[in-house]
Amino acid sequence: MNFALSDEQTMVREAVRDFARDVVAPRAAEIDQTGEFPMGQFRQAGELGFAGVAVPEEFGGAGMDTLSYAIVIEEVSKACANMGVILSVNNSLVCDPIAKFGTEEQKKDLLAPLARGEKLGCFALTEPEAGSDAANQKTRAVRDGDVYRLTGEKIFITCGAAADVALVFASTDREKKHKGISAFLVDTRAPGFDRSHHQVKLGVNASGTVEIFLNEVAVPAARRLGEEGDGFKIAMATLDGGRIGIAAQAVGIAQGAFEAAVRYARERKVFGRPIAEFQAIRFSIADMATEIDAARLLTWRAAAAKDAAAGGGRYTEEAAIAKLYAAEMAQRVTTKALQIHGGYGYTKEFPVERNFRDARITEIYEGTSEIQRVVIAREILAR
Repeated sequence: MNFALSDEQTMVREAVRDFARDVVAPRAAEIDQTGEFPMGQFRQAGELGFAGVAVPEEFGGAGMDTLSYAIVIEEVSKACANMGVILSVNNSLVCDPIAKFGTEEQKKDLLAPLARGEKLGCFALTEPEAGSDAANQKTRAVRDGDVYRLTGEKIFITCGAAADVALVFASTDREKKHKGISAFLVDTRAPGFDRSHHQVKLGVNASGTVEIFLNEVAVPAARRLGEEGDGFKIAMATLDGGRIGIAAQAVGIAQGAFEAAVRYARERKVFGRPIAEFQAIRFSIADMATEIDAARLLTWRAAAAKDAAAGGGRYTEEAAIAKLYAAEMAQRVTTKALQIHGGYGYTKEFPVERNFRDARITEIYEGTSEIQRVVIAREILAR
């Protein structure tokens, strides 16, 4: 297997590193504290092709592969986990399902502006009683002539505070359970669409996470994604790709913490020597580097598997393995990075406390670590 990046992928990495360094990093600490949604940064990312990395050029995207997408999310997340997850949601949870399941009209009217960063999307699946049990949808969609009327509540919706388009999952036939769930592309300006104030969280505090309330929201039938009853299938297929994005985000967060720890270890002196000369610190650095590299390679493998499955194959297991390992790795690495900083790591003078907080969510959203283990075991035992 060739692990070398192509010339195009190398160019993408250099371009996104410049963007992350010059545009994203300078405001990372500020938006973490204020909770301000970085819409200006998102628009700039769109101009560079980062809002729709793998979307075909004919529909406004950059037309690149999934590995390029993983590189973008990692490099942005190294600078700011908020921007990393915002781009991950727009790319893999909104653009990707429209590209895969949408009509030509939906691709022209919605996918193109989303991929260019002119519009922002969110993915509205989770409900108060439908988290890990995603099939337990209480939100309902009732057909009324040429429209569906959606009523229900969605929670923990990343990008929901600023989204122009919401991919909403609702039950069109409760008796059919998961086979009675359908997907809808909802204009967030529609009457009856409401959202809560921004939810303050432990980490990724500027990702625009809100509750969404739907009160008889009229959605044209032409904005249903796929056929009636296809919603659960669309959601699960979409989350496979989303997990690659979160794995890349976890790698980026860990890489940022690791680089900060190495810099500090070289500069900080104890007993007249840099702490980098002490074996305990050196062993921690070696373990961190090894784990990050392993997680990155698992993420790249999952990205390659997604591209290989474009003709109809599956990459569920590879995506779940990458997400599980990368998320838990990020917890271990950011903990060690904070420890290397000692008391300073516990202050906001250094970025590792933010890395430490941001890493925690990667084990929860888009499928908890426990759900990833369920998925991996199921795939293995079904062979």
